[in-house]
Amino acid sequence: MSAPEVERLLTTREVAARLRLSGRTVLRLVEAGQLPVIALTGRTVRFRVEDVDRFLAERYRSAAS
Repeated sequence: MSAPEVERLLTTREVAARLRLSGRTVLRLVEAGQLPVIALTGRTVRFRVEDVDRFLAERYRSAAS
């Protein structure tokens, strides 16, 4: 029996780097309800890779748009 795969979670800093935004802007997106977050303890939050990728995909605009 193998151990279940642990889902990779991103820190605010990692999300900021991935989106090329500041950490503060990432947290503003969370506060605005535009970017889902997993609240751990106190002010500690983490992000699912899938949620960050979806956020990017929803904002993608082709050159023809």
